[in-house]
Amino acid sequence: MDRLIADTAARIFSDHVDRGVLDAAERGEFPRALWDVVREAGLHLVGSPGSGTDGGDVYELLKVAGRHAVPLPLAEALIANSFLDEAGLTTIAGEGVAPWGRVADRVVTVEGEMSVDFDVAEDANLAGESRDRIRLRSAHRIDVPAQLYERMALSRVALMAGALDRILAMTIDYATAREQFGRPIAKFQAVQHNLAVLAGEVAAARCACDGAIMAHASANFAVSVAAAKARVGEAAGVAAEIVHQVHGAMGFTHEHSLHHFTRRLWAWRDEYGRETHWQEQLGRRVAGGGADSFWEFLVGAG
Repeated sequence: MDRLIADTAARIFSDHVDRGVLDAAERGEFPRALWDVVREAGLHLVGSPGSGTDGGDVYELLKVAGRHAVPLPLAEALIANSFLDEAGLTTIAGEGVAPWGRVADRVVTVEGEMSVDFDVAEDANLAGESRDRIRLRSAHRIDVPAQLYERMALSRVALMAGALDRILAMTIDYATAREQFGRPIAKFQAVQHNLAVLAGEVAAARCACDGAIMAHASANFAVSVAAAKARVGEAAGVAAEIVHQVHGAMGFTHEHSLHHFTRRLWAWRDEYGRETHWQEQLGRRVAGGGADSFWEFLVGAG
């Protein structure tokens, strides 16, 4: 991803995504000012035809968004704009659920239907993010990219990878600054062990995510996404447990910002297939190829 785009996104999200914006979004208020800034900067067009960026840049941008818990339907807008003419705010519905359907101008489903006429039942996920139930009143078929479900799954992988990077940094900072018995808790062996496990999980998640992003235009895309969604989902569960242990009671309070990231990890883990779904996909692929083709499959040639 172009460093300028990444730096611009990081600066915008740092400046405009704070506790007040996150709390308001979790109360159901769409962050219109944030969306306007994103549009003014042209970030909503990353990955769009003629933008000079590609699909890989979309997911790199989503990693930055995950580091800041950006409360926008950014994944949906970016992926929709990559194959549609940009027109207002487009959200994507999977299994009848769409982020911020209540404010969207149009809805595209992963099955390939689009409508500007739809009913909305407002709802939210575990993190308080808008996940509205959509019923299309009228719709027409459109051409959507192949493996759109996998593309949406990778969007959650990228968001989780970014959030994992953030909570690792938060936890190291906390363990270094928090003192107990006259020394930082990072000096205690048990805490050091937990931090080492956490760092390993985050590194594994980052590698799995980057591998799937690099495969976004290859024949191995679906397999790479399956492996990444399964591995990053596992890392999210382990990491969330560790960071709350290290932060102690402080990390469980609403006043601390940690929950904005761990609750999103738990929510994103469930969206577009949990680990078992993708592990089953990988298992079927391996079993279907037989023992003789397993090595080629494992190294990415299958």
